[in-house]
Amino acid sequence: MLTLDKVYRAAHTLKEVIRPTDLIYAPKINPEANVYLKTENLQVTGSFKVRGAYFKISNLTEEEKAKGVIACSAGNHAQGVALAAQRSGIKALICLPDGAPISKVEATKSYGAEICLVEGVYDDAYNKALQLRDEKGYTFIHPFDDEDVIAGQGTIGLELLEQLADVDAVVVPVGGGGLISGVAFTLKTLKPSIKVYGVQAVGAPSMVNSVHDGKIEKLSSVSTIADGIAVKEPGEHTFEYCSKYVDDIVTVTDDEISTAILTLIEQQKLIAEGAGAVSVAAVMFDKVPVKGKNVICLVSGGNIDVTILSRVIKRGLMKSGRSYQVNIELLDKPGQLKGVSQIIADLGGNVISIHHERASEGSDINGCYLRIVLETRNFDHIKQIKDALTSAGYSIVS
Repeated sequence: MLTLDKVYRAAHTLKEVIRPTDLIYAPKINPEANVYLKTENLQVTGSFKVRGAYFKISNLTEEEKAKGVIACSAGNHAQGVALAAQRSGIKALICLPDGAPISKVEATKSYGAEICLVEGVYDDAYNKALQLRDEKGYTFIHPFDDEDVIAGQGTIGLELLEQLADVDAVVVPVGGGGLISGVAFTLKTLKPSIKVYGVQAVGAPSMVNSVHDGKIEKLSSVSTIADGIAVKEPGEHTFEYCSKYVDDIVTVTDDEISTAILTLIEQQKLIAEGAGAVSVAAVMFDKVPVKGKNVICLVSGGNIDVTILSRVIKRGLMKSGRSYQVNIELLDKPGQLKGVSQIIADLGGNVISIHHERASEGSDINGCYLRIVLETRNFDHIKQIKDALTSAGYSIVS
């Protein structure tokens, strides 16, 4: 059973392995609220997951430790279990979905764990881990639906109250629900007036749907850049705690998540993975009611693959009006490119790339198309450029 005493015991146990992460004031995230960031992306292993994993493993019997542990994970829980097992001197086998970011796979290996890649998503890795548990006698370390794991994650709630006693609301990423269950239980038990909001990706709304319908529901598929919260089905314990202690759960799009990641890089010099940035996205795009309040966004992890990061930045630039692609239909005659370039230059746009091609069948025989990718300041800047091109007689086709 989850109790406040268990959360305090977890906090005492974790002192030997985790770092109390900083709370950073970030007013630009939403100018209408006093926004703070709880930087679990700077935690040991780059994620909050080490809290629950370490506390769970610390409570195992000597017989259980001798047989070793097994876990499944999209990446962050894997690293937490691997580190905890290494510190405890026991064997760890981790089942990961084969699409897990390479950086997370390699990081897990670096902590001494054995890796078993499983075709599919998290839930497929979960089923494989249970099969191996039964075959080999390992102890299964659940990534979220375990009360010791939940208690470990709940230690973040204790830190938040120490760092900002007058906090009004806390916004938490939600995948399977272990993090928000622990944080919400701890906060609501110690200070019931605090609002706790959960955030899921639009492409993986398992807890949103389940809480809304009052019963655990399983998604047929999940699709989001926030791989750390791409969970098809919430746990029994976490569903119960979310239903009881969480005020609301909202969703954000991949474009909104990308914008949040980019904002954290530019404004706060912080790297967050998709799952870690959903809380920031929710506050940035007014998905939760935080106007005039002291609100904490829990940035749960920072383990993002650099190849994914480059794509996310590109999407974030487009979503925020910082990048724009314009397609112009022109007459194929000298001086056309110069005229277009002059307008863009005069308005302060920066050309990244240009593609010029003759018109296709069905177009004017003397026609051509010009595709230009620009760096822009914002959507108003894009409108200025489009209006100037149109006023000069150029035909924008998209």
